[in-house]
Amino acid sequence: MTEIKASSGPAYARIYSVGSATPSRVIDNEYFLQFIDSSDEWITQRTGIRERRWIGEGENIESLSLEAAGKAIERAGIDPAEIGAVILSTISHYHQTPALAPKLATQLGIPDAAAYDISAACAGFCYGLAQAESIVRSGQATYVLVIAGETISEITDIHDRGTAFLFGDGAGAVIVGPSETNGIGPVVWGSDGSQEGVIWQTADWHQAVASGEFPKLGMDGRSVFKWATSFIAQATKKCLEDAGLTPDDLEVFIPHQANDRITDTLLRYLKLPENVVVARSIRHLGNNSAATIPMAMDELLSSGQARSGQTALIIGFGAGLVYAGQVVTLP
Repeated sequence: MTEIKASSGPAYARIYSVGSATPSRVIDNEYFLQFIDSSDEWITQRTGIRERRWIGEGENIESLSLEAAGKAIERAGIDPAEIGAVILSTISHYHQTPALAPKLATQLGIPDAAAYDISAACAGFCYGLAQAESIVRSGQATYVLVIAGETISEITDIHDRGTAFLFGDGAGAVIVGPSETNGIGPVVWGSDGSQEGVIWQTADWHQAVASGEFPKLGMDGRSVFKWATSFIAQATKKCLEDAGLTPDDLEVFIPHQANDRITDTLLRYLKLPENVVVARSIRHLGNNSAATIPMAMDELLSSGQARSGQTALIIGFGAGLVYAGQVVTLP
């Protein structure tokens, strides 16, 4: 049998930097009251959201992703030419092909990079991070750029009382590279396709073309809440266990920003110490799908609420149904 040489790389990987981009339009809860029967108080109590950011003129998934990625590259202090792969997680790029990642790589001055898009909804950043960690450790790339960008406002049904006020736009990005100590724990991930109808696109593209109407997002909020506060709570605990840690070892918790009540339930289930810093960016950014975790991470670090080197648990979950999470060292 012919022996095939295997790739090899560093023993460990870590996150070197994080960057984010928020669009210009601030949309408060009052905006939706002209379209749905609700109130600012009801929306805030049910979700924690008071306002969110939506794209304005000249802003789109490409511009947000470029801004977030540019910040991450600059903060990492590396030459873009050293980046060997670019992974973009999004459900908001409406060209089936080509993928947006190769275009972003060229615009960022990253030559001949492996570049591709992934679609894992609100778990997308953690999916991309897991892939980046493996790429670095295999030696296939020295550095990997992971971007999560969304413009969910374009597929938000403002007349749907259950979802109109949930989503915001934005992008986040990280640089992953080699490390002498481990900075990214084992990923805990999976899916349940039997629940594909819990969060869905209202029409496929064939139907959209025939009807002349752009698809929107639909969601069975009650089913999502039940899944997130039961199964995802268990998966979150497994992230700690697989990393060889206990709740007392954790310093920061950055769950997907789906709903403040879901976050509260996860906190009770994990029994985290009171001193653990918890991301609550949903209150002013809304649910940014794949982008929520890197955006929240950047906000915590930029504001001083969290510090470089701290141990953080991240987990995303959403349409598919899919989920992914891991313990990381903050950049």
